[in-house]
Amino acid sequence: MYDLPETGFLRLSQILGDKRSDPPTPSIYPVSKSTWWNGVKSGRFPKPVKLGPRTTAWRVEDIRALIERDTQGVDDV
Repeated sequence: MYDLPETGFLRLSQILGDKRSDPPTPSIYPVSKSTWWNGVKSGRFPKPVKLGPRTTAWRVEDIRALIERDTQGVDDV
């Protein structure tokens, strides 16, 4: 699986990945940026936390729960 810390925050580029960074950041949850924001708006994905005026992040615990929820849904099929 992914080597996520127990607690903390993740920026969107850490969740969705960034192929342009050096070295490239692999995605934890492979969806497009627009799909992610639509999912946040609809409640499918966790709500972000504002860390500053231009800094948005997500709690690691919420991302772990999202991955766990989606993984269980795949296993149940």
